Formats: sequence, structure tokens, C-alpha cells
Amino acid sequence: MTAVELVENGPSVEVRLDDQTGLALRASGLVTAVPAVASGWWVVGPAAKVGVARVAGVDLLVRPKVDIRRLLFLVGYARDGALWRDEDVELDENSDLLTAVASAFARQAEKATAQGLLQGYRVEEVASPVLRGRIRTTDQLTRHHGLPLPLEIRYDDFDVDIPENQILRAATHRLLRLDGLPAGTRRTLRHLARAFADVSALPSGTVLPAWSRSRLNTRYQVALGLGELVLRGSSVEQEAGLVRIDGFMLDMAKLFEDFLTEALGAALTAHGGRCRAQDRWHLDEAASVSMKPDIVWYGPGSRRPTAVVDAKYKAEKPSGYPNADLYQMLAYCTVRGLARGHLVYAKGNETEARHRVVGSRVEIHQHALDLDVEPAALLAQVTDLAATIVALGAEPLAGVASGTPTALR
Repeated sequence: MTAVELVENGPSVEVRLDDQTGLALRASGLVTAVPAVASGWWVVGPAAKVGVARVAGVDLLVRPKVDIRRLLFLVGYARDGALWRDEDVELDENSDLLTAVASAFARQAEKATAQGLLQGYRVEEVASPVLRGRIRTTDQLTRHHGLPLPLEIRYDDFDVDIPENQILRAATHRLLRLDGLPAGTRRTLRHLARAFADVSALPSGTVLPAWSRSRLNTRYQVALGLGELVLRGSSVEQEAGLVRIDGFMLDMAKLFEDFLTEALGAALTAHGGRCRAQDRWHLDEAASVSMKPDIVWYGPGSRRPTAVVDAKYKAEKPSGYPNADLYQMLAYCTVRGLARGHLVYAKGNETEARHRVVGSRVEIHQHALDLDVEPAALLAQVTDLAATIVALGAEPLAGVASGTPTALR
């Protein structure tokens, strides 16, 4: 078994691989992989994902730049605002990502089910020899053509086979399939698997069932957040031709976007007005080219956008278009007649800057958030960013002031 260990945004490594394995790594999208100069060797580097996976007999480990505790705070805030607290996901300081998530999930799921599995009502529609609930008349006539039996019935059942338990069961079994878990965590997961024996399994590849917060499932909510994280993070499980991919990986770009949408959206709304995520716009009059900026703020009483913000974990620099993020933001501002647009990066991936567009009264601001700070300090940065965006939105775009901004050419 070949093992490859990388660090997010870190250097690539040369690994001895046959061409079939190298191509499987490249096709997975979890890392970059290109043939090296020497025959039989491949250069493997980090992409935008962190975590662990097994691809074509290669064990991948990509460590995040951000401390695990900070990373899980981002995850928790992105999904549930301020719901998760440090004590909810207590971690060993040396935990890797998989161990941290698996251990936190096992602990929270065990705590959630300590009083027994949550029960609830679910609707059943079945063909039955006995009457229970109500007859589905249309189905009875179309499926059985007037025969008295079986009866097509619909009834409510009160048991443990509800979405909340289905999600926890699926996450438990998914983690048990992965290697490298601490013995204590695996033991807890096995105990949970037995507790969920009467809960139906979710078919592979299915959409996660929907559930709603209520006072009845309060004790489940942190465990459910972690369970959904496990299931979405292990969605790299797939068949790539004849090569199986199995693992737990987080997309840092998507995580940063989700966090910023939640945190900055709330901070902007605190100034009044409303925020819309992924607001649907069009570039052309025929509405054939769609655009969906991450955050659009409509100020108090305004029906037109006041500010547009895009989260960019790191700068997009495709060949031939090294400033793709700036071009995209210029398109947003042009379409909606905005004087300013805002790009928000993770600090260290791009610098703060201000660009005045040549031949246009559009200014694009680049901001950077330091993710490697305490949660309170990070949220304070977001609050300050919101205040800056609001203040700039209230200012008319005058001539170039002192401290001339760079021109986008």
C-alpha cells in the first residue's frame, strides 16, 4: 500500500506509481497528479480538499493549514450559526481531521441517544390485506381494478425509523468502514450501530432526508450536524471506472463560502435590510448566461442591490486569465450598476487590495480574513468587514483619493 501525505497549499511530492494509478489519482479530483520526468514516478500535490481517502490502493492524507479546532468551528458555524460550542466538539490537540470528526460524532451521537432513540410519526403507504388508516382510493382502483384485496392504505406510524435516526445510522456505518480510527471511537461506533438496528438504511447515493429543528430533537441537533458532515464529506465514495474511491474529504473552498455566507450575511443584516445568498442574475438581456454571486445585500428600504460579495478561498488563476475573480466581480457590478464589489479571501491566499477599473466608475475591493485565530476574533473580523461594506455602500464613488488604487487593465 502506497501512502501519500500532503499539506494544504503545501509542496507536491514525487511518488513511484504505475500509470493506471496515477491517472486514477488525477481523475479523483482530490489531489493533482502529473507524470514526473523520471519514468514510473508521478508528482502528486494538494488540491482544494483536506482529509483522508483511498484511491486505487493509494492512501491519501491531506492536512489542513488551519488548526483542526478552527476548522470544525468553521464547519459548525457554516451549518448552524452559533449552535456548536467548543465543549460540543472537544478534541485532542493532536487529532487529525478524520479522528477529530469521528470522535466528536461518536461522543455526540452516544450522548444524544443515551435516553433512547428519538421517535416520531412517519407516513406509510402500502398494500395490505387489512385496513389501517385510510384507503387510497385512486391507487386502489388503478392498481387492483376493483378487487377488494389487497388494500392500498395510508397510515401514520410512530417509531424510531425517522430521518434523524436514519442520518445518524448512515454516518455511523460510513465511519466504521474507514481505517485509522482510535479503538475507543470504533468501540462507541459499534455500540451505536447496534442501537440503530431497527432503523432503515439510506440507499447509497440518495439525498439525505430532511429534518427540522424542534424542541423534541434538541438533544440530537449537534450530532445531526456532525452526521451530515460525515456523510457529505465522504461523498467522494464513488466508482471511477474500475477504481474505487473511499474516504472523508472536506472542500475548503466550499466550506469558506458557506461560513462567509452565514457569518457575513448575519453581520450585514444587523445593519438593516436583507441578504440573499446565490441571488440569480443574468449577464445578457436574453437571460441565457446566469450568474449567482455568493452574497447580495439589499440595504434598508432598498429594492436594488446595495453591495455584492463573493467568497474566494484562494484566487482563481486559470491559464490565460490570471485575474478571473476580478473579471467576475466586474461583471456583477456592471450588470446591476454597482459602484463597488467585494472579494473576500482567506488570509495568506491573496492580499488585500483596491482596484479602480479603467474606463469605468467601478471599484473592486479585496479583503482577507485570518482563519487561524480564535472564533471570537474571527467573528469580530467579519463584523468589521460588514461595517466596511456598509460604509462604502453609502459613499459616492468620487475621484481617486490619496493612496491611488491600482487600475484593472
